[in-house]
Amino acid sequence: MAGKVVSITSVKGGVGKTTLLLNLAGIYCTLNKRVLIIDFDLYSGGVATLLDVKNKKDIYMMIDSMGNNRFTELKDYVTVYNKNIDVLASPKDPRDASKVDSKFIPIIFDVAKKEYDVILVDTSHILDEINLTILDYSYMSLFVITNDLVDLKNMRSLMSIFKDTNKNNYLTVLNNSRDTGKDYLSLYDIRNITGVNIDYTISKNYYIKNVDKFVMDGEILTLNKKVNTFHQRDVDIMQKMALDLIDDRHSKEER
Repeated sequence: MAGKVVSITSVKGGVGKTTLLLNLAGIYCTLNKRVLIIDFDLYSGGVATLLDVKNKKDIYMMIDSMGNNRFTELKDYVTVYNKNIDVLASPKDPRDASKVDSKFIPIIFDVAKKEYDVILVDTSHILDEINLTILDYSYMSLFVITNDLVDLKNMRSLMSIFKDTNKNNYLTVLNNSRDTGKDYLSLYDIRNITGVNIDYTISKNYYIKNVDKFVMDGEILTLNKKVNTFHQRDVDIMQKMALDLIDDRHSKEER
């Protein structure tokens, strides 16, 4: 069976999107899934930094090889994080980001689906051709939102586009752990503003005070036994989220 592409995205920066993606990668790892993280946040991607991996190759180098008939194997461009998780990093030189052509996205996904169970794709919050193509070719997408008026307004605009185009292969998560002081809108208010159901909520209790320590160590939170024990409820929610994102019942057709 081919692997599934799951894009983690948002309509505003600073919502905890990349951290959530890494937490999902950790959960898939504990489920013994082979995971490839692709960092398509081309200009400011931080996956390699957060995981403390020293990548020699990146996504631009892979695409450049594809465009010049030099590409042979995916493993030549990914960096190993652990036995189940590999990383295809964003461009080391930000000047290369503008050279990434969206036409290679479905090709990269097709290659990755032959070797991995789950392909987790990090994106930027800008709805440009790159991100729209990623959403089009994702098996499922997960939208991360916060209790922020600008975030919710942008989400409402995006949902109107999705409704017009009959796009329904997405889930939404409200991340209350990102800005623990912003709780002035109720879940009912958020649903009314965005016009979309909230499928999951990460509680403000998942705010990790010493998160910088984990970042410095390149550690994924959901692979830490103490974090999992202390925050069992939120970890259980993320595990359900991870399973739902690759469940065939949540998409009409294999993508």
